Amino acid sequence: MRILITGAEGFIGRALVARLLEGKDASIGSALNDAEPNASFLGAPTKRQLTLIDQQFERKLADSRVRLIAGNIADPDVLSKALQGGVDCVFHLASIPGGLAEKDFELGLAVNLVATQHLLELLRRQHHVTRVVFASTIGVYGVPLPEVIDESLEPAPTLSYGAQKLIGEVLITDYSRRGFIDGRSLRLPGIVARPPAASGMLSSFLSDLIRNLSAGRSFLCPVAATGTSWWMSRTCVVDNLIHAAELPTEKAQTQRVWLLPVLRASMGDVVAAIARIHGEDVLSKVSYQDNPTLRAQFANYPPMRSPRSIAAGFKNDGTVDDLVRRALDGPN
Repeated sequence: MRILITGAEGFIGRALVARLLEGKDASIGSALNDAEPNASFLGAPTKRQLTLIDQQFERKLADSRVRLIAGNIADPDVLSKALQGGVDCVFHLASIPGGLAEKDFELGLAVNLVATQHLLELLRRQHHVTRVVFASTIGVYGVPLPEVIDESLEPAPTLSYGAQKLIGEVLITDYSRRGFIDGRSLRLPGIVARPPAASGMLSSFLSDLIRNLSAGRSFLCPVAATGTSWWMSRTCVVDNLIHAAELPTEKAQTQRVWLLPVLRASMGDVVAAIARIHGEDVLSKVSYQDNPTLRAQFANYPPMRSPRSIAAGFKNDGTVDDLVRRALDGPN
């Protein structure tokens, strides 16, 4: 099984790589081994060959199953090199996040849209159909949001990032319709808890809230305690990415875009969960200063209903306490 992961050195990418190499595919039920090579589409871990693309790699994976390609996916030569020899499955995670894509339109366009289109074109020219899992975003819905979100809601992005991802979804669906690829797009919510780095993500305060309070540090939350968001841990999103890759082709043919089920919780709900896990003194370490712009984009989320995704086996973290416990799991 030849697997390509773009954005492999990123927050989600690192955890996905670790899971694929370890073989602990939670969505499949248990670790796979060589004795059951046909147990899943992705096959046995020892038979997986991973090609990883990112701008640079801080770590060197001493694993014969891994090939590292450092470079910008907006460079056609980088993608061409990555696809040499063919590929069976692509996890397309690389992107320029919302805040940075707003500041630098050309950069966002090049990475979020043009590179996606070029990747699809290269896959179309292969001699077989490649399975593609595309990391899209709930940002396709824009703001303000209606009172309830469900799987029939028409997207209306209000950031360039959301618009670029929506176009990517349309391309994935059309290339799949024509039989060029076998694609599935997942609309991801805020994933926590990201490392404290300059990621360009306007929603980084959601991760900072969990990371700082869990470590016993004070935190000024930039939205009110009543502000509600949609949450998912990195462990859970990796479960869902792998599940999307495992989804049978016949099921994907009836639905190419999946709105992941999420936990909807207020800032206060998450703080209370952290306090239950790490001690009541957490409550004295948090304060709130409401930023209307951030609240409108990331903390004014209504209930979400995604019964088709749930029926297809996608999942959330279960409870807010479980979300907090899992939020700091995995590689840094």
